[in-house]
Amino acid sequence: MIDVIPLKYGPSFKKVFSKPEIFSRFASDVLGMPIKIDHVLTEYEYPEPVGFVRSQYDLFAEDIDKRIIVEIQQVKEGDFFDHFLYYHLISLVEQVKGYKEYCFDREIYTIVVLTSVPKDKSVNFSYAVSDFSPVDEQSRRIAVYPHRLVFLVPRLENEHTPPGIGKWLKFLKDSLDGKMDESSYPDEMFQTLLKEMK
Repeated sequence: MIDVIPLKYGPSFKKVFSKPEIFSRFASDVLGMPIKIDHVLTEYEYPEPVGFVRSQYDLFAEDIDKRIIVEIQQVKEGDFFDHFLYYHLISLVEQVKGYKEYCFDREIYTIVVLTSVPKDKSVNFSYAVSDFSPVDEQSRRIAVYPHRLVFLVPRLENEHTPPGIGKWLKFLKDSLDGKMDESSYPDEMFQTLLKEMK
């Protein structure tokens, strides 16, 4: 067992996940697609205000086609779902540069990590995704918009959690008490993470 910095707090989470190789692997596994990031920004704000509330993103990165945002939340506030929907929408709206150019140059993926479980049981999942794809009268999903808002709750990881996401949730959950068994994580990426957390 080794002592580690718990990943339930914003500063420690941002320190570790701001490393491009770690961010890229995490985002790739959670989103189920290849993500290659060269630079990760912390506490990022768009240069020009968008909307009435200035949004500051914990972790913000872009590859050529995708804009990926990762937010860490220790406690679920009353406006939790509205708050992150707003952040997600602002990153879509920010791309529209003119009244006649309703186009989004980048796909938007917002990943929210909730490190506690609300006592009111208003969150009872390990992984949930909200996308913008319309569903027709025959319950067919129409793949129009690729954008996704993903919620992760490490403490609720279970047998139904998708495997690629589950390994990250197990790792995050294991870190929350500040002690981890290195031998449980032979994957080179997780060994790199553990070194960053000492």
